[in-house]
Amino acid sequence: MAGLIEMQGITKTFPGVKALDDVRFDLREGEVHALLGENGAGKSTLMKILSGIYTRDGGTYLLGGHPVEHLTPKRAQELGIAIIHQELNMCQHLTVAENIFLGREESRFTKLRQRDMNRRAAEYLKQLSLDINPETTVSKLPVGGQQMVEIAKAVSTNCRVLIMDEPTSALTNREVDEPNRIIHEPKKRGVGIGYIT
Repeated sequence: MAGLIEMQGITKTFPGVKALDDVRFDLREGEVHALLGENGAGKSTLMKILSGIYTRDGGTYLLGGHPVEHLTPKRAQELGIAIIHQELNMCQHLTVAENIFLGREESRFTKLRQRDMNRRAAEYLKQLSLDINPETTVSKLPVGGQQMVEIAKAVSTNCRVLIMDEPTSALTNREVDEPNRIIHEPKKRGVGIGYIT
C-alpha cells in the first residue's frame, strides 16, 4: 500500500488554545484510519488542515510524496481529498442527484442535463449498495439517508482520500451501521479513509 498522506510536526493555535502540538498523521491507500478522542482533542482540526479549511501553523504535509502548501478546500478537492462534515451540508429543496453534482452540474447550452445526472447518480448509489432514488428531494430523506447522499457525493468526485467527521453522531441506532458498511467499497478501490469518532 502506497503512502497517500504524510503529516509531521503539525501545529495549530487559535487565540488562547493550542489545538495541535507536533502531531503526526499518515494514511495509506485502502486504509481506514480512525481518529478517536474526546471533544477538543484536535481530531477535526487536523482533518480541516488536511482538507484545506484551516492552514497549519507549522509542520510538513505531503500528499503522494509531494509537499502541500497554500491548500484551499477547492484545491484539496482537485487533489482528490473529500471531507464529509459532521453538520450535513445539503440543499434540502434539490434532488439527490442535484446535491451529488452540486457545483459540478452537467449542462449543454446552459440547460441542465438532468437525465444524465440522474443516471450517473444512480450508478454511484448502486456502487455503495444504497437504495435511494436519485430523483427524490433530499428533504424527504431521513437524516441517515442524507448522510449516505453526502458519502455518495464524495465518492462521485473520484477522491483518493475520504475524511468522515463523526458520520454517526446524528444517526439513530438503526442507521448507525450504514456508514460503517459502505466505507468498504471506496476502501477496496484504494481510497484512504480518515474516520473521526
